[in-house]
Amino acid sequence: QVQLVESGGGLVQAGGSLRLSCAASLSTFSINTMDWFRQAPGKQREWVARIFSSGNPVYANSVKGRFTISRDNAKNTVYLQMNSLKPEDTAIYYCNRFPPSLPWGQGTQVTVSS
Repeated sequence: QVQLVESGGGLVQAGGSLRLSCAASLSTFSINTMDWFRQAPGKQREWVARIFSSGNPVYANSVKGRFTISRDNAKNTVYLQMNSLKPEDTAIYYCNRFPPSLPWGQGTQVTVSS
């Protein structure tokens, strides 16, 4: 019943940008802390960024200064603006509530070429 739908991924060259979206169908969205994760082939899921209900963000060191997380409570959507992309950013990107207690969505593929 609760759905997380990620979108906005694609193929970009190193140094390029993408804006990911996560639409969350849950009535408590505005008071939820939301996270972005990513998972590369053969690797564990990695936490990327967090945004609190206040709008305050927190980032993994690997993306700090390059990625920006934001939210639009009117649209129940969290965004991830990804700039200065690197090949090591290649992964499937997922969102979830913190703690990650909701069913995982399908994610959106981000591929960064050299």
